[in-house]
Amino acid sequence: MDLLYFILFVSALIFIHELGHFSCAKFFGVKVLTFSIGFGPKIIRIRGKETEYCIGLLPLGGFVKMLEEGKGEEILPEDRRRTFEAQALWKRVVIVLAGPAMNVLFPILLYTSVFLDDREFLPPDIGVVLPDRPADGRLFAGDVILAIDGTTVTSFPEVQKIISRRANKPLTMLVERDGKQLSIDVTPSEEIERLEPRELEMTERVGRIGIVPTFPAPVVGIDNTQSPAYRAGLRTFDRVTSINGRKIERFVDLVRALSQNRGDTVVVTFMRPVPGRVLGGLADVAVIEPGVATLAPMPRDPDAARAEDQPSRERDVLERTGIESADLYVAFVPEGSSEWLAGLRQGDRVRSLDEQPVRNWKVMETELLRTPGKLRTLGWSRGGEARRGQLSLRQEQWADDFGQHYERYVFRTTHWLPSAPDKRVKNPSLYTYALRRGLEETKNTVGFIVVTILRLFQGKVSISQVSGPITLYDVAGQAGAKGATYFVWAMAITSVNLGLVNLLPIPVLDGGHLMLFLLEAIRRRPVSLRTREIASLFGVLLLGLLMAIALKNDVTRKWDVIKSQVQEITG
Repeated sequence: MDLLYFILFVSALIFIHELGHFSCAKFFGVKVLTFSIGFGPKIIRIRGKETEYCIGLLPLGGFVKMLEEGKGEEILPEDRRRTFEAQALWKRVVIVLAGPAMNVLFPILLYTSVFLDDREFLPPDIGVVLPDRPADGRLFAGDVILAIDGTTVTSFPEVQKIISRRANKPLTMLVERDGKQLSIDVTPSEEIERLEPRELEMTERVGRIGIVPTFPAPVVGIDNTQSPAYRAGLRTFDRVTSINGRKIERFVDLVRALSQNRGDTVVVTFMRPVPGRVLGGLADVAVIEPGVATLAPMPRDPDAARAEDQPSRERDVLERTGIESADLYVAFVPEGSSEWLAGLRQGDRVRSLDEQPVRNWKVMETELLRTPGKLRTLGWSRGGEARRGQLSLRQEQWADDFGQHYERYVFRTTHWLPSAPDKRVKNPSLYTYALRRGLEETKNTVGFIVVTILRLFQGKVSISQVSGPITLYDVAGQAGAKGATYFVWAMAITSVNLGLVNLLPIPVLDGGHLMLFLLEAIRRRPVSLRTREIASLFGVLLLGLLMAIALKNDVTRKWDVIKSQVQEITG
């Protein structure tokens, strides 16, 4: 099956490339003798009026053979004006450029087809507000963004797009909160995002305010063993499903329901993950068991003001029931990790990092990864008892399926806070959106590949990263196995790569022909046939060297696999 994916993958890209040359040549009246996809023996050959259409056995290239002087073909007097050389210089430039241009433009269609699947989006609701970010204290979980600077928004991607372009510029948001409409001013901070792979040294400046669209599920954390929730039988990582028969799907709904309670006893149903083992202890699993608890929250102080925002409600619920989000509770600590050696265990509630309060797991994780290798002090509690320990993240090394080596610091301790079921809104302008995203993604891919080629020539990217047909075979097979979307996405990236590489000023490539045309324009006369022949020979040798390097890199990455397969065959 991988072979079929590879043939389809490569043949489509070659066809698009050669179709560009062929179409422009025909448009300008150049006589095309052969249009071939693939090299080697012809498995399909169709003779047209003046062009032979072929499919070769080896799908690793293709060509459009035009009527040219000095190529050995007999040129009839009526065809003299139809040779490639007889065309004006600008026409020849267009014909040569058409192939790479088609490879660069084709991804627009491919990406657009992918984005046509984006028929629904997350609504412009705020599920989480990250601490110490511009939105902290101004926007709250459960808020619905209606408009930004007078522009109505109907989905969260629209909100992200506007905010990302307004770094350090104030925004006015129209927000719906508890049935009321409020005007909130927020100034996005500028964040510099380093794009992968890091050796390309590519960065992007974007605006962020620290909001997340997904809502945490009503999974609770209970640290105080004397709290009403603990005495009622609730435990950390229980997922509340209803209160007094009312369905609860989001943690904000749980908080809202309990904050309205004045001390009346409520019936809480929940689902509890119970650790277990299967296959004779070979695999750990969590069996979900249902449960019911009778919870009696502490009465609210009659003199206390009623909580009107999410943080105040959460504090009220924590004080009166002992329930909070499970976000900062440890779900898994690998034995032997720096966190384990520091004393951190499952069920602990993280409190501080370097004596500073921790309010969000992801923010803590980001802070740890920001200064890897540095000795940090982590504070936590266990059953209400404060503890602390020191740790530093360890660097892990691994190689992917293509032999690419990676080194990265990791924080392997995890929490468990699943997301609530998402509500979706319809994409109001599907086709316009898909085309716009197709253009944007193609532009980004072109920029990425141009920088990669530049870094390669600068020596910042090793020549060992150059890949050949074996890697392309793997990419096609893996993308095809993952589904049509992955296949189209991989094809789009490879198409741009093929188009831009063809523009390199190497003789026999399209870029080499354009270089000769430039010399012709400067000298005001064509480059001699002898010069073109020498340039072509040099280009063939250089391409052969590059292909040998690429093939060597492919074999090096796959050597262990190749070696094991040879051993299986030879016994």
